Amino acid sequence: MGGKVVVVGSFNTDLVTYMPRLPQAGETVAGHEFVTGPGGKGSNQAVAAARLGGDVHFIGRVGRDSFADIGWRLWGEHGIQTEFVYTDEATATGIASIFVQENGENMIALATGANGRLSPADIDRAEAAIRAADVLLVQLEVPIATVQQALRVARKHGLTTILNPAPAQPLSAELLALADYITPNEGELRRLTGVGGEIATAARALCHVGQTVIVTLGEQGAFWMRDGAHGEVAAFRVAAVDTVGAGDAFNGALAVALAEKRPLEAAIQFANAAAALAVTKQGAAASMPSREAVMALLQSRGD
Repeated sequence: MGGKVVVVGSFNTDLVTYMPRLPQAGETVAGHEFVTGPGGKGSNQAVAAARLGGDVHFIGRVGRDSFADIGWRLWGEHGIQTEFVYTDEATATGIASIFVQENGENMIALATGANGRLSPADIDRAEAAIRAADVLLVQLEVPIATVQQALRVARKHGLTTILNPAPAQPLSAELLALADYITPNEGELRRLTGVGGEIATAARALCHVGQTVIVTLGEQGAFWMRDGAHGEVAAFRVAAVDTVGAGDAFNGALAVALAEKRPLEAAIQFANAAAALAVTKQGAAASMPSREAVMALLQSRGD
């Protein structure tokens, strides 16, 4: 159960304000609750994979400060292996300032801190851990050169590779070609390809031979494309409280499902269930669901 997953990416401390609506430029809106907790796409995805039964290594970089202590406690609680989480003596741990409005929609501003100093050399030092894994999962909150080196090392050792291209930014054809699975949301897909119109048209522009593109569509589920074939996997209907972390739950769950050799649509269904459960709770890492909860939701729909 679970398989071996290596996640390369960011850790941030999330500073979350809950408010009736999101502010416009130049506007102050009073919030009604403030919460501090662990976040960062990489760390969130590592926690999601661990809670779903994965044997997880996290590769990242933090400062030597109280915000980093939140991360060390989190990873210890979830049995995440942190031999290659590096402490940066010169830079603070990353933070994310997050505003969440009543319907669960959110706005996020990042100060990358130590995440921005995770280097290709850090990846090389962790090559043995990558070699021993089944799946590598990366995102874009650490330097692009580091992401590309992680994908190169994983490809060298025959791992399945997942690129979650978030936050969206221009990516080279060389980097994209190293990913077996690319998992944008619709906005990221449009920014990566510059293609409007049907989802299938934009996904086709991103999907090359042998690759799988999975586009997450929130309450509409997920669209997938592989070698010209495509399909949709429906979402689970839930009452959303906070959409922060939903994409991270999806990607962490997808990594576990692929490490377990689940077929594509079954893997997406597993990931959809994890994302659905994540939006029913506040917070990022705190909302990542357990394997038991995901299996119960799948069984409720007969999957």
